[in-house]
Amino acid sequence: MECTKSPAGLSDRLMKAPILLVQTDTTVGFLSQDAVRLSKIKKRSSEKSFLKSYADLRTFKRFSRIPKHFKRQVRRSQTTTYVVKAEAFRIISDPIHQSIIRPYGWLYSTSANLSGHGFSNDFAQEHADIIIEDKRGLHEMLPSKIIRLGFGRSKRLR
Repeated sequence: MECTKSPAGLSDRLMKAPILLVQTDTTVGFLSQDAVRLSKIKKRSSEKSFLKSYADLRTFKRFSRIPKHFKRQVRRSQTTTYVVKAEAFRIISDPIHQSIIRPYGWLYSTSANLSGHGFSNDFAQEHADIIIEDKRGLHEMLPSKIIRLGFGRSKRLR
């Protein structure tokens, strides 16, 4: 895994939660614990919440819960985002992506582009504090499925 750092003002930005540019298990994305900075970078409404990525189910259980009826589905799923009570989350199964999230416990995750636009490598690298590139490189892939979980019902949103 290769890690590259942007030189301009890096130490100041890293004192806060850094913005990581990584190849997630679905697409190229920004990861951070700072939702406000992610909103500014993507130029999207701060009212709109971000997906939370967890390295494993045990970490997720410390922060939230899954409706009893869907526990098996969430435990066995891969590349699927779930929405419970307006909070979107994913349990990461990809070992490379997990190793990036594990030291933080959880990270907000979003695609590395302007809101409503396609991926631009220049834009992504310009706005990231830390760029982590592994053997897969940085490239767009299909987004994850999104499923809303309710009281005994599930609805596929994407």
